[in-house]
Amino acid sequence: MSKAQKKASAKKITADVVLRVAKTARLDLTDAEVKKFQKDLNEILSAFRELDKAKPPENASFQPIPMKDVTREDSAEKCLTQDEALANTKHKQDGYFKGPRAV
Repeated sequence: MSKAQKKASAKKITADVVLRVAKTARLDLTDAEVKKFQKDLNEILSAFRELDKAKPPENASFQPIPMKDVTREDSAEKCLTQDEALANTKHKQDGYFKGPRAV
């Protein structure tokens, strides 16, 4: 364990820290609530300290399921001609689709 980790693991959440967070969040806490949150936050930190002690396996992977490339080849495909595209609409003018006036 490095010096920084040892120093961080020795830290506890104090009532001052809880009050500072409460002030930032604009919360008015009673003394009982401050003690409760202090206890709860210290338990959470303790759980994270236990997780820090765990050693991951040598073959640990962030991608447990093998990835495969699901993209297709980028190639030009046959598309409609202008006449084919306009064949089934009655709203056309000068070789373009005619839509409602926008302005």
